[in-house]
Amino acid sequence: MKRNHTMMQFFEWHVAADGEHWKRLARLAPELKAAGIDSVWIPPVTKGQSAEDTGYGAYDLYDLGEFDQKGTVRTKYGTKQELIDATAECLRHGITVYVDLVMNHKAGADETEVFRVVEVDPGNRLKVISGPFEIEGWTKFNFPGRGNEYSSFKWNFEHFNGTDYDAKKGRTGIFKIIGENKDWNRNVDHEFGNYDYLMFANIDYCHPVVRSEMLEWGKWLVDTLQCGGYRLDAIKHINYDFIREFAAEMTRKRGEDFYIVGEFWNPDLEACRQFLDTVDYQIDLFDVALHYKFQAASLGGRNFDLTTIFHDTLVQTHPTNAVTFVDNHDSQPHESLESWVGDWFKPSAYALILLRLDGYPVVFYGDYYGIGGPSPIDGKREAIDRLLSARYHKAYGEQNDYFDHPNTIGWVRQGVDEIPGSGCAVVVSGGDDGEKRMFVGTKRAGETWTDLTLSREDTVVIGKDGWAVFPVNGGGVSVWALPVEQPAGDVSALENILEADNREEAETSEN
Repeated sequence: MKRNHTMMQFFEWHVAADGEHWKRLARLAPELKAAGIDSVWIPPVTKGQSAEDTGYGAYDLYDLGEFDQKGTVRTKYGTKQELIDATAECLRHGITVYVDLVMNHKAGADETEVFRVVEVDPGNRLKVISGPFEIEGWTKFNFPGRGNEYSSFKWNFEHFNGTDYDAKKGRTGIFKIIGENKDWNRNVDHEFGNYDYLMFANIDYCHPVVRSEMLEWGKWLVDTLQCGGYRLDAIKHINYDFIREFAAEMTRKRGEDFYIVGEFWNPDLEACRQFLDTVDYQIDLFDVALHYKFQAASLGGRNFDLTTIFHDTLVQTHPTNAVTFVDNHDSQPHESLESWVGDWFKPSAYALILLRLDGYPVVFYGDYYGIGGPSPIDGKREAIDRLLSARYHKAYGEQNDYFDHPNTIGWVRQGVDEIPGSGCAVVVSGGDDGEKRMFVGTKRAGETWTDLTLSREDTVVIGKDGWAVFPVNGGGVSVWALPVEQPAGDVSALENILEADNREEAETSEN
């Protein structure tokens, strides 16, 4: 039987801009696999505006840290060869790599051009607040360091539909470019009237040449890196029809197993459903609504009703399309979508994504290893490792919920015969010390279960009727189960188990 899959977002905003990150990934690959991580979402791999750019200020999509452009050969994270080596090392250890794609905009143009625009109201991009006039915009991309290697395509203002800076007058604004068939893409999020424009020079996906170029680039990148999937950035700002076309083309190129998840930062479930309908459910979405529930729970404490934690979330309505997460690089403190989940609730939130039946959970690098920058935050690796171990060894089988108290909830995973000793009982408290009486099965009668989080030193003996009372500390989480034979953190022992699983999966696929 295949084990549970778990993703790690392998970066946070303040990862050191020392060009060592791809080497770091290669070095940590065996350690991640041993912890139960079998896929990693890595940051944008393409050349940004500088050696410090996180990759979201995308400059040259064909430069993976190979050409001397923008004052650097390497990207913030390393060179192209180091990236290829890290990807190969991950694959060698059974870890799939998902690459972050920034396809909404381009930044750091090589030259300015003069073209006609109208200015629009930032609060309603459908409202024009000026007559036509000329600006000097940064929209010409010649890529002098790369030349025509890999692609001869050069970008100019005709390939964009908006920009935010007039170099002629040194003025910022949202300027919609005027031209034949030139307008905001309509099939985007409707916030601010039309949310096609986000930042920098906005790519026009109504332009057929642009669509063709971006499809070719997507296929080139996957061939170059041999990655197993993509994470698409800022897709609520990109023509949904193009996203559908892009996903279909990548699947045709790489097969049905090629995985795509999109950042559709909108907690409204109807908007998510409409988007998934439009793209024919070819991609998954991050469960933004659940993230905000976690934040609300961490802020509300005993005043938050834990029985509602999954109400109006993507994992509740579209469980097979939901990628669940606690925090990420945008929600971390001081960033654009800051909505940090309080530290006291972090272990409970991770239990709620790692130990349940539905959703594809993501562990955030910043939660695991810590966050740098001006306001450092320590990582919670030890606590998360215990939950990862429980996910890998215990969280299988039928799920029964006991969501019957606003401050104390629990659930049981009944386990499966194929994984001896699997099954667990989880209890979460948002208030005082609590307990849950839950049924784990008559075949468990007489077993002695311990708290795998090590939050409690007592044990629970399962009754003859298969029921037991499982306690939890106030504001905490406990995961009750038979002790794990190989303790979390025993890298060599866990690696042996994982290698055996990999051999089994390989034999199965060959047959």
